Amino acid sequence: MGCNESKPTKDDENVKKIRKPKPWKHSEPITRAQLAKIRDEFWDTAPYNGGRKEIWDALRAAAEAELILAQAIIDSAGVIVQNDDLTICYDERGAKYELPKYVLSEPINLTQDN
Repeated sequence: MGCNESKPTKDDENVKKIRKPKPWKHSEPITRAQLAKIRDEFWDTAPYNGGRKEIWDALRAAAEAELILAQAIIDSAGVIVQNDDLTICYDERGAKYELPKYVLSEPINLTQDN
C-alpha cells in the first residue's frame, strides 16, 4: 500500500452501489404525463407512511438523478440500501423506506402523450 492509500473498512464493504431497477412493465400502457402524476402522488404522500421527511427528500432527489449523483445523495444522507435498485432502504434509526419501481425508472410500455 502506498502512503495515500487507505485500507478498506468494514463500512466500505457494506455500501451497495445503486443501480436502476430491471426493466419492468406497468399493468397497462402509461403516458409520461400519467407516470409523472402517479410519481408526484407517491412523493406527496410517502412521508405520511413513516420515516423522516429529510430521508424521503433525499430518496426523491436520488430517484430523479443520474446514478453517480444518486449514489452521492444516498451516501451523504446516511441511507442504508438493502436492495441496490433503491426499492428497499433504511435510515440510520432503522425506519424502512419502500420505493415503487415507477418512481425509480420508466416502464417498458411507456407510451407517447397525446
